[in-house]
Amino acid sequence: MPDVALVNDFIIKLKKRKIEGSKATAKLTAELLRSFISQQRLPHTNQAGALIDAVNAVGEKLIAANPVELAVGNIVRRVLHIIREEDASLTTAAIGGLSISAGSDDEDERENDDHPVLSAAAVAAAARSTLRAPSLQTLLEDLPHSTAVPHTSSSGGDSEGKSKSADKNSQTRKLKHNVIEAVNELIQDITTCHEQIAEQAVEHIHHNEVILTLGSSRTVMEFLCAAKEKKRSFRVFVAEGAPRYQGHALAKDLVARGLQTTVITDSAVFAMISRVNMVIVGAHAVMANGGVIAPVGMNMVALAAQRHAVPFVVLAGVHKLCPLYPHNPEVLLNELKSPAELLDFGEFSDCLDFGSGSGSPLLQVVNPAFDYVPPNLVSLFITDTGGHNPSYIYRLIADYYSADDLVVQQRAAS
Repeated sequence: MPDVALVNDFIIKLKKRKIEGSKATAKLTAELLRSFISQQRLPHTNQAGALIDAVNAVGEKLIAANPVELAVGNIVRRVLHIIREEDASLTTAAIGGLSISAGSDDEDERENDDHPVLSAAAVAAAARSTLRAPSLQTLLEDLPHSTAVPHTSSSGGDSEGKSKSADKNSQTRKLKHNVIEAVNELIQDITTCHEQIAEQAVEHIHHNEVILTLGSSRTVMEFLCAAKEKKRSFRVFVAEGAPRYQGHALAKDLVARGLQTTVITDSAVFAMISRVNMVIVGAHAVMANGGVIAPVGMNMVALAAQRHAVPFVVLAGVHKLCPLYPHNPEVLLNELKSPAELLDFGEFSDCLDFGSGSGSPLLQVVNPAFDYVPPNLVSLFITDTGGHNPSYIYRLIADYYSADDLVVQQRAAS
């Protein structure tokens, strides 16, 4: 049995909200699942099914620990999809090897057939690289030799049974090896998503433009700084993002990097939007219909941008693509932060008594963390693989997730 101490420790961190941010959560979830898969002992038959069941069982616990952090479910479904892809690739390679050995008895022909069978992760990486602008990452994602499965030929009738047993053992090891390699690529994609998105900044930000953003996002900061490094001269309006005022931290970082920055209140967004050329924001999650789960106040900014015909651009790594729809029950949940971020208890202590006789105070303070921005308010998504319209999100999700896993996870969350 694999050690479950790491899983339990991670679940406790999720429940106590000690892990914040989609990128950090996604990366730690992928690393945890990689360690969990490496410790699994698979049976001789139906290895993929056993591995899927094990990952699914752990995924249900991780999702239940913090349902609002959709990145956890995204990574679990991505890993399940990777297992299915690698199993299908190995099955196809095995069938192809049998057909070659059955169709040709000439040993020379089998020796000359040196074309490798590539893993599903390598093929998928090659397909996605065609959607991406040329960069160092696309060069590093070329088809690796370690994922190739060369054709093997057996000689001698006495060793046929031993070779079949060896093939089963090697296929079991190969499945885990290929899955772990694909998860490593997923972790690498999560780690470098900021750089991949920032490389596209020069294509969208032009000279003497005014950019508006809300709150704090490292992806947005790297995107703006990349345009500055490309000798683009522009100004940035930063809405402070009350009540946590994360926009103040972003403004300090932008000024430290040499960008002209102006801090405005959230209520001044509509008054200032007419001077803005583009709105660039981050996201908590991107839903299957192209809608966005974002920090609170973002819907107000999107409505102001639409009213003044200002492009509303969302930066999001592919780990934020969620295959669920906004009407799913687990997506309707919101994170309610502490009322202390809005007001001090001492200021309204006389309003928080139970004088109504109903058992509840007369004054209630609600501090939601997230907003929902419908897809009709979004102009463009910029992801690791390039820019996409909201109507194209479903196609990206089809490349990264399997329909079978969506049903399982939805049932588990209900």
